[in-house]
Amino acid sequence: MADGARDKNGRRGERGGVSSFQNVLGQYLRQSGLEQQFSNARVYKAWRDAVGATLAARAQPVRFENGVLEVAVKSAAHLQELSTFTGEGYRKAANRKLGGERIRGIEFRLER
Repeated sequence: MADGARDKNGRRGERGGVSSFQNVLGQYLRQSGLEQQFSNARVYKAWRDAVGATLAARAQPVRFENGVLEVAVKSAAHLQELSTFTGEGYRKAANRKLGGERIRGIEFRLER
């Protein structure tokens, strides 16, 4: 069948044919990098839900790459607490919300 020609059922050949919207959208999201950003948004939301609104305002996720969540913390006191005592518990809680071990580690840094 020639490009753009229709078969006996009225469907177009592979080239020039109609793709499903889902396929086209998926391809666009992958190529633009937005798919990764949407995936990261789920991780960020899980973090915020795990730590609660008050702490989430003081410890905000800024990057998620290769299983490591980077969190910017507003004060040295919160940085110390999260790095030493409570951070691992929040990581586990966020992973429970995600339904698996997506967050393998957390790096806390003082917000600049």
